[in-house]
Amino acid sequence: MKKIVQFFKDSYAELAKVVWPSRDDVVSSTKVVVISVVFMALVLGLIDFLLVMGIEVVFR
Repeated sequence: MKKIVQFFKDSYAELAKVVWPSRDDVVSSTKVVVISVVFMALVLGLIDFLLVMGIEVVFR
């Protein structure tokens, strides 16, 4: 039981040391991730479309 209590005390002490990002930092990072995901989805969709068109041309 002492080990469990010590674990939670140590965990709480470590959480007190964490430097949490500001709201602006989180919003900014989220925007970058969303824009990157949309861009990559468009690029991969275009590549998929071109490959399908190419396969259709080859097998006609």
